[in-house]
Amino acid sequence: MLKSSVNDRDAAVRLAGVLDSAMDAIISVDSAQNIVMYNQAAQRIFGWTFEEARGQALTMLLPERYRAEHGDHVKRFGATGVTSRRMGGSTIVYGLRKSGEEFPVDASISQMDTGDGHLFTVILRDVTERVRAENEQARLAARLSGLLDSAMDGIITTDEQQRIVMYNRAAEKIFGWPQLQVMGRPLEMLLPPHFRHSHAKHIQRFGSTGTTSRRMGSDLVIHGMRRNGEEFPMEASISHLDTPEGKLYTVILRDVTERVRAQEDLANFAKQASAIREQEKSRVARELHDELAQSLTALKMDAIWLKDNIAKDLEHVPAKIGGMLRMLDGAVASTRRIAADLRPLVLDDLGLMPAIDWLVQNFQSRTGIACKLEADEDLELGEPYATAVFRIVQESLVNVGKHSKSDRVTVSIDAVEGGMRLKVQDNGVGFDPHVPRKHESLGLAGLRERAQLLKGTVVVHSKPGQGTTIDAFIPVGSQP
Repeated sequence: MLKSSVNDRDAAVRLAGVLDSAMDAIISVDSAQNIVMYNQAAQRIFGWTFEEARGQALTMLLPERYRAEHGDHVKRFGATGVTSRRMGGSTIVYGLRKSGEEFPVDASISQMDTGDGHLFTVILRDVTERVRAENEQARLAARLSGLLDSAMDGIITTDEQQRIVMYNRAAEKIFGWPQLQVMGRPLEMLLPPHFRHSHAKHIQRFGSTGTTSRRMGSDLVIHGMRRNGEEFPMEASISHLDTPEGKLYTVILRDVTERVRAQEDLANFAKQASAIREQEKSRVARELHDELAQSLTALKMDAIWLKDNIAKDLEHVPAKIGGMLRMLDGAVASTRRIAADLRPLVLDDLGLMPAIDWLVQNFQSRTGIACKLEADEDLELGEPYATAVFRIVQESLVNVGKHSKSDRVTVSIDAVEGGMRLKVQDNGVGFDPHVPRKHESLGLAGLRERAQLLKGTVVVHSKPGQGTTIDAFIPVGSQP
């Protein structure tokens, strides 16, 4: 018996040494949940000594609000017959230090029948630092998520299998897919079918280069596909990052539909403007050739006749000189008209409204088409607006004279809020503005060019058989 007692004491001492060397707190309670064993790690964690804790209710180590729930939990556990399990639904419960400070613990409980009765043993670990780190990580993640969602550019992250794992609000607006419907799905759902194969190869090459980030697309513009199937241009850059979960690819993209459309419009505008300038050069060259050059040639021939015949045919010299003077008058008139078409001096000398009145009267006398001007005589504009309004009226009347087959046209000019509106309306044959017309295309493009240079607009209203109205608005005061 003595030897058995000695062995039991030795075993108890060894067990106590093992328990006190453990890094986790180990606490045993009897069936009444009073503390019977409490190792050194528990003393460090809770701040109570073994002498202070022995025989006390385990609830002294729990925050007040958890005590009743904990007692019920232990009772239910004791009735199950299960020997051990985690405590707390999320494996995290809370303890109470001697100082009154609450702290999170990761705990498990076990039970055992002994000669001294039923014992419950709790093994727990102070996870304050871990929980603090997790909370900080959650705060950083929330802050990052907020930053990503506030970004104006779409941001999409995929894993190595090109499955979407992050998708911000800007991406939702750009592609039309809500976040919940794209998470975990392949990135190719956001690409036009004819780009998917080349995109996959591009990603593979990029991932193997070791480069961390770069632009996507040889011309910096690639194409995406919205939820409704619409393709659109976008500017994108890609980066990759190695993480413990594998390689992640992040694409930052911007919808550049409006920019590309503006570039295309600018290119078309430049093309039209160039064609208009060439047309104007051709017109001036044709008029110089047909009128001035022919008149000068005839004058030269008459001058040669005078040289050869002035001494021997005095009877016909006065008639010849009279014809030459008439040709000179015609050449002078043509020169003035061509010069006026290029830059009417009346606009500089008298102002906008007298210049337009001259234009209307000149058009009426040349074409025989009745032309009425409706405008305030005191209405005036500075440059470059005056020239733009004059040219729009001039070119509109040229189009009327060439193509409308009308017998009446009205020019109206009114000051409106923010600018000036002018209309040139005829009662001619009209046309369909949506059908390309060889003759009118450059003329109408010229009107739009002049308005657009001043951030204005020109709208053409016309129907076959119902005449045509040119409606222009010039925002006076805007910076061209």
